[in-house]
Amino acid sequence: MSKDLRNGGFAPLNLGERLLAVLNQAEIVTPTPIQEAAIPVGLQGRDLVGIAQTGTGKTLAFLLPIAQRINSGEARRALILAPTRELAQQIADVANTTISKLGLKTSVLIGGASMSRQVAELRNRPAIVVATPGRLLDHMQSRTIRLDEMDIVVLDEGDRMLDMGFLPAIEKILSAAPRQRQTMLFSATMPTEIARLAQKFMDHPERIEVSRSGSAAHSVAQELVLTSQLDKSAHLDRYLHAHRGSILVFARTRHGARKVAKSIRAMGHAAAEIHSDRTMAQRKAALDGFKEGTYRVLVATDIASRGIDVKNISLVINYDLPDSPEDYIHRIGRTGRAGETGRAVSLATPDQAKSLKQIERLLGKPIARAIEKPGEGRPVEPRLADAEPRSAAPRAEETLRPRPPHRRPRQPGFHGPARGGSSSNRPVKVRR
Repeated sequence: MSKDLRNGGFAPLNLGERLLAVLNQAEIVTPTPIQEAAIPVGLQGRDLVGIAQTGTGKTLAFLLPIAQRINSGEARRALILAPTRELAQQIADVANTTISKLGLKTSVLIGGASMSRQVAELRNRPAIVVATPGRLLDHMQSRTIRLDEMDIVVLDEGDRMLDMGFLPAIEKILSAAPRQRQTMLFSATMPTEIARLAQKFMDHPERIEVSRSGSAAHSVAQELVLTSQLDKSAHLDRYLHAHRGSILVFARTRHGARKVAKSIRAMGHAAAEIHSDRTMAQRKAALDGFKEGTYRVLVATDIASRGIDVKNISLVINYDLPDSPEDYIHRIGRTGRAGETGRAVSLATPDQAKSLKQIERLLGKPIARAIEKPGEGRPVEPRLADAEPRSAAPRAEETLRPRPPHRRPRQPGFHGPARGGSSSNRPVKVRR
């Protein structure tokens, strides 16, 4: 960012006086790199693909151009699509604390919430609609919403939105929007094959890349613990006791998330869980409790990795590696946000060598292996591998050998009963 821009804040980006006053009131005074690059393009009504690390302000990078273009009469309404309920609600929360002060109403259409209440809000023709694809299709089929006035369409977290599973829904939604529209796509990752799909829906988009696609924030120290499935709970227990701040733990499945949360509570920590088996009210209560400090630990599946915007998360623990390398970027992006430092720990088992190799290929460097203090079995700060050449990385197949901790406490919810039964001090009779 240039010195002139820092001194002038958002003013050099051609935002209107009312919008600048709103930002000043909210104490948002310095644009992030993605905002600096994307806002001028968005204000011109041009299509764009914005790639930036998670936690760098992508939401305001599209909300501010939307607000100014609607206020000036250049656009009638805007549709913002998000892959998860949590992310959709987060976007709406940002809109309600900033651009709503310009008189722009925002409606959120997500599953698990009252359909009738959403219909009532839509009757008031909100300027901005934030929706997940499934619930938006429900409203389209019920004819409670029309998209012919959506002159601006935003696909947030575009790699997930344009994943093959979402493609039919996206095509149906975009075909109902005006052909002459502005389309903006934002994400932290953009695989080549997904970028080709994005081209079908956009008109000569300008690519804005303030960080290499797939790169993780430099403020996050990453480390890998090589272990067995049986020993994971012991490592988890040590990290939970070693870190006193807020901790986010990721599990691969909803069943796994339940087991991990149960085990953490048995360890004596206040923990909540977010996964697809929880109702919208339960998920909101868990997230609110985590933000307010009621729960120190939040256990989540990947449905939440792109919708959690909580300040000062000190540690992210990948109890399970994610199914996709891109999800790893989004998971660890929950810590080290807005210029703060963070730490991310991944627990890997021998059968995950292929997944680890894919993650490190996306990162472009190896993940530092954690070192255990002799005789204690306690992971310490890793030797970060940022300066190591790629060739210096050990092969994943060679390094993924389980290293059991020195003393492994048994935790409920992870292991079966101890083998062999209880011991006794009674003498053993020897038959001669």
